[in-house]
Amino acid sequence: MDYIAHIREKDKTIQTVQVHLQEVKEYSERRGGKIGVKHLAGIAGWLHDFGKNTNEFYNYIQQAAANTDAPPKRGSVDHSTAGGRFIYRRYHAGSTKGLDKVAAEWIANCIISHHGGLRDFISAEQTSPFMKRVVETKLQEYEQAEREFLSVVSVEELDSYFADAVAEVHHLLGIVQQHRLSEITPSLLIKYMFSCLIDADRTSTRVFEEGKEPEQPVDHAAFFGRAYDALQQHLHKLETGKNADHPINRLRREMSWQCEEFALKPSGIYTLSIPTGGGKTLASLRYALKHAIEHGKERIIYIVPYTTIIEQNANEIRTIIGEDDMILEHHSNVIDEDKKARAADTYVSSDRDEMKDEAYDFQRKKLKLARDNWDRPIIFTTMVQFLNTFYAKGTRNVRRLHQLANAVMIFDEVQSVPVNCISLFNSALNFLHILGHSSVVLCTATQPALDFVKHNLRLSERPEMIGDMAEVGKNFKRVEIVDRTTPLGWKADQLGEFVLDRMEEVNSTLIILNTKMAARKLYEELHERDDLGKGGFKLFHLSTNMCAAHRKAVLKKMREALEAEERVVCVSTQLIEAGVDISFECVVRSLAGLDSIAQAAGRCNRHGKDALRQVYIIKAADESLKQLKEIQCGADQTTRLLAEFRAQPELYDHDLLSVAAVRQYFEYYFAHMKDEMQYRIKGLEANLFQLLGANRYYLDSYKKTHHKHPGVVTPAALATAEQHFEAISNRATAVLVPYDEAAKTLIADLNGELDIRKLGDLLKKSQQYVVNIYEHDKKKLEKNGDLYPLLHGHVLALREPAYNEFFGVESAGEGVW
Repeated sequence: MDYIAHIREKDKTIQTVQVHLQEVKEYSERRGGKIGVKHLAGIAGWLHDFGKNTNEFYNYIQQAAANTDAPPKRGSVDHSTAGGRFIYRRYHAGSTKGLDKVAAEWIANCIISHHGGLRDFISAEQTSPFMKRVVETKLQEYEQAEREFLSVVSVEELDSYFADAVAEVHHLLGIVQQHRLSEITPSLLIKYMFSCLIDADRTSTRVFEEGKEPEQPVDHAAFFGRAYDALQQHLHKLETGKNADHPINRLRREMSWQCEEFALKPSGIYTLSIPTGGGKTLASLRYALKHAIEHGKERIIYIVPYTTIIEQNANEIRTIIGEDDMILEHHSNVIDEDKKARAADTYVSSDRDEMKDEAYDFQRKKLKLARDNWDRPIIFTTMVQFLNTFYAKGTRNVRRLHQLANAVMIFDEVQSVPVNCISLFNSALNFLHILGHSSVVLCTATQPALDFVKHNLRLSERPEMIGDMAEVGKNFKRVEIVDRTTPLGWKADQLGEFVLDRMEEVNSTLIILNTKMAARKLYEELHERDDLGKGGFKLFHLSTNMCAAHRKAVLKKMREALEAEERVVCVSTQLIEAGVDISFECVVRSLAGLDSIAQAAGRCNRHGKDALRQVYIIKAADESLKQLKEIQCGADQTTRLLAEFRAQPELYDHDLLSVAAVRQYFEYYFAHMKDEMQYRIKGLEANLFQLLGANRYYLDSYKKTHHKHPGVVTPAALATAEQHFEAISNRATAVLVPYDEAAKTLIADLNGELDIRKLGDLLKKSQQYVVNIYEHDKKKLEKNGDLYPLLHGHVLALREPAYNEFFGVESAGEGVW
């Protein structure tokens, strides 16, 4: 009898369990082989749907195919547990060998979890969900499933294969010990195996469902060769173009060439400390392409701090390289993944329901939202998505983890990694380099001393790509930092007066404040003074209350005014510091971390037009930083450094933005925030780092509660850690705003009857019209009747009176029709 894995919807063709298991085994082996878990991942693929070899599942899937209008209850037949139970019984329960038990636990957890997410070995409730699943769960026809599998695969073949998997565990744990990698590294290895299985399973199912031959893999080496040639042609144009001999441009060329030479070095974790405005995007691409060609890397991945920079950087590289289909942007979502799947009439993964996940995956391909497996040679994504790949719950994020192996990873503005994620981030990067054979580049003007912290980053020997950083800093110096901080700070009227004074000396001034309220207050102050005839300048405002399209339009008008040498004043929150290529003659920055001040300084005299310009540090009295702990801590440590600089400027080469000053700032900052770095979890006795590691507290609690050992060698609470992980606290709600006619049309389209093929395009377009609002503002808008639902409640839209052409979202309803 041929047991059934899947029945194709369009023609009722059957894929047998035997064929599916063999395909997934082979796919998993290829993915796992990149880091030495070929057999660990392969055996998980070989046994993942072992439980479909039963009459119960055979009848279930036939009924589901025959009665599409009234199918049997989804997930009513558990097919995921059997393979895990088989591994546990054969290689764990009766074994006295520790490595056999480790291998069996890793493999079995991947198998039993392939439709919901990894299980805890020891949970916060002093139980073992893993043991409960593989030992206690009732499986009516388990013996039949085992008998059927072993009629095809010999015991000798399986035992030999498992022995190879155990050898991989022994080898990998030896590397972990040799390099003194963090205690969470075994959990990362399990997650990598899980990634191989998930992607292999979904790929096999999708290829079968489509009824086509699998797509040929991309020839990465050939593409990287073409891309490198295109970049060289572009660089040649820059070298022979207008202003090519300007000192700043000559320095940019020199640093770019150093990156080219550095690419010949072996894989490692390196730093690229190009000053702000030094051309790091093209310099890092030059390194990445050359390094990928020389060392056979499969992928180049850019990780940026904010979604607002992805489009800008990706477009710049697309313009140079062409071949759009080889470059993938992974943006944030207008609605969350689960809601989007439901809204698109697709399905979401659940514990025991593979039909849902496979329908979901196939439908997502139709929608051309290929975020799940990152199968392009060049990827642009965010820090949040990178961290989610390792630590977020479910199966869709982790699916792409294996794509991070044998890659070149460029972290742009790496100082923006959330402080509570630093230990997790460092462990992930050490894992990717030492076990994943990837190269990592930390790209920023303000290197954040990640090698200084407890769970430190293992930088390679002589990691800096740019030679003689002190000399580069001097040659690239375009600004002078002027400390104008006072204990009480400046009110909006005082700051307004200061700006007007500066405008007596310059044609353009940028003021960056830490809060939207303070920025708005200063804007209104300057607007009133300008109306009184005291300004004589064009006044602009930027904040995250404005959607991306709105901010882009404001930036375009502002650039045009600056290029026309008109008088310009801009009041902004810190959003303008990240990747915005714009230059002012004067910058005023409210007190914050030294890295933020350095970013602000990058918007002053950016292209070295003038010999030296001033960046003023002030303290804004209208800001409240009580809820902004990291900004407050950064401001405090900068204050400390400013005092030291006043007393002994020679310690920092007489430059507040010197390498020595930035290093000292981060050491102060990290020392003050050290208790936050392991991802504390409110209400639990262990932090997230401990949960993924030795998990000692809950292991000891289990022993005290049950008066026995839990019976597992691996202690990690994988599911609990994933459940509590959130890279950036997502307290905000995404809202579509009626910024312009295009946005209003889009909102109207989303409110109508939608063709499934059109939905993906609409959701992609809508990203530029989204504003994230916090709960208190959301409640005000709802009270005023300014929010209404689209897509059956999965998207929220804003009514026109609540959107202001100057400030964006108006929670008080002060806009006009």
